[in-house]
Amino acid sequence: MLELAGDVRGRRILDAGCGTAPLSEALAARGAVVTGFDGSPAMVELARERLGGDATLLVADLGAPLPLADGAFDDVIVSLVLHYLEDWTAPLAELRRVLRPGGRLLVSVNHPIGYEVAFPDADYFAVASWSEEYDFDGQRATLTYWHRPLHAMTAAFTDAGFRLSVISEPPFSPDTPRELLPPELDGRTAFLCFIFFVLEAH
Repeated sequence: MLELAGDVRGRRILDAGCGTAPLSEALAARGAVVTGFDGSPAMVELARERLGGDATLLVADLGAPLPLADGAFDDVIVSLVLHYLEDWTAPLAELRRVLRPGGRLLVSVNHPIGYEVAFPDADYFAVASWSEEYDFDGQRATLTYWHRPLHAMTAAFTDAGFRLSVISEPPFSPDTPRELLPPELDGRTAFLCFIFFVLEAH
């Protein structure tokens, strides 16, 4: 995502769904003027501990109108957030509103082919949900994701007033520690199973 963002010095960037703000931290270190928001007050508090005064942080819900001015940002970054939402229409409209004309929306989501691999009997062309359970420090949590076929993603972006500039399907970084990769890869290039978009507001 940072590679796609390029030179961000002096750019006003919104980190939408920032979580604990590792991406905000990296952007601020590269000279961006960062605002971040998350729907979880606990996440925003952790982000404040991480960033101190290096970014403006808000509690806000991507499913509701954002407390931000029209055209306030040069870039909006939405990293691994939209795939939790059933309907992208209102969130994308809000993100377009807070971007200046010609500004960029950078998005990463689960790659739709991952759904096809995990659920070979499912209908790839349907918008559908699935859930997975995770263990976070001994606490069980269930996360629900929404699959969209690629054409549905691009249609949502263009309907919201964006022009597609880049689609990227990166492999794992060569710097990824081998102990974090599945042993069956055995040095082969691995599909990261995320898809990245750079879109221009018009």
